[in-house]
Amino acid sequence: MSHAGGRRRRGDADHGHTHDLSSLSGDGATPSPLIRNTLTGIVVLVGLCAAVAMVVLWPHGDAEKVPEGYAGERVSTTITAIEKCPDSADCLQATAEIDGEATDVRLPVGTGAPAFSVGDKILVNGDGAETAAGSAEPQRSFLDFDRTTPLIWLTVLFVTAVILLSRWKGVASLVSLGVSLLAVTAFVVPALIDGKNPLAVALTAAALIMIVAVYSSQGVNVRSSVALVGTLASLAVAGGIGAVFTQIGNFTGFSDESMKFLVAIIGDVDVSGLLLAGLIIGALGVLDDVTVTQTAAVWEISSADPSATRPEVFAAAMRIGRAHVSATVNTLVLAYVGASLPLLMLMAAIDASARDQILYEGVAQEVVRGLAGSLGIVAAVPITTALATLVATTTRPLEHSEV
Repeated sequence: MSHAGGRRRRGDADHGHTHDLSSLSGDGATPSPLIRNTLTGIVVLVGLCAAVAMVVLWPHGDAEKVPEGYAGERVSTTITAIEKCPDSADCLQATAEIDGEATDVRLPVGTGAPAFSVGDKILVNGDGAETAAGSAEPQRSFLDFDRTTPLIWLTVLFVTAVILLSRWKGVASLVSLGVSLLAVTAFVVPALIDGKNPLAVALTAAALIMIVAVYSSQGVNVRSSVALVGTLASLAVAGGIGAVFTQIGNFTGFSDESMKFLVAIIGDVDVSGLLLAGLIIGALGVLDDVTVTQTAAVWEISSADPSATRPEVFAAAMRIGRAHVSATVNTLVLAYVGASLPLLMLMAAIDASARDQILYEGVAQEVVRGLAGSLGIVAAVPITTALATLVATTTRPLEHSEV
């Protein structure tokens, strides 16, 4: 009787704990003032430093203008007819309407040229030049296909799927995604063009993106703060390893055609800094996923078995983390390798050995990014699990002793 009564009281206490603490803190835990203040202090300090850094690093538009010939207006139009050029049999031209007038557009031909058909939406240069015969009619050229419509439909499909599955959390995730893209397009890229330190820019953006993404998708609570601190620590590991091996690897960046054009347009470029900045931003999303998942796992394990000791909770969460990290590391490395797939095909086509393929700079820099980011993921699991276990097992209430 006494034992059964004690078990009933424990069940009652557990039920009260789940209901009451969720209403108080929103995450099923009531942190001690020391833990709460420490986590809050770290987050506030990081946020303030990032905000100040953004003000200091914000681009002011003082960079030199793009040299003549590298920039131009891009006009969207639709092909209404395709025919051979009147002055050459090895040439195709399209008829398209621009500013209410039918205009000839020169199309690329030959090996590797895309296939065109009437109705295709294309982008052409907006500043037409005179023809070779001295005619006043502008001669425009094909620049690219206009992919606005398919991208809009894909975005609508993505947004709809996320909202249907995750409801309001999905909306919050989409908001954080928008903030992340805005930070990259409005701050990171312009600041790098303006000549700011790439590492400082990437760390500043990463800190602000982390704060917005974690709190908007997971709520403002102790669990989110633990995940945020774990992400910061693991990102520091990935960034530190990446910085060391980017430096000793002597990467020049000139295996990338985009880097060559970038240097030609804006001049002096911190290549190693750009590579490191790309590593940090690229690894951020994966690290965020790992730390949030591990924090949630610890809280669920601790809540499901309030009698479990701290080592038991840590060990159980680490088993989940090991399974998660094995899949996540594979995802990150394959993402970087996929970006280098055309280059790998080229190296294989010229009969380069596997060693030469890996050591070629274009591939080697992706290897460094992938492995450094993966080491950050590996570090994220024990770091976040240990911190979450400390907080979760400290914050749960003591059970009433049986009398």
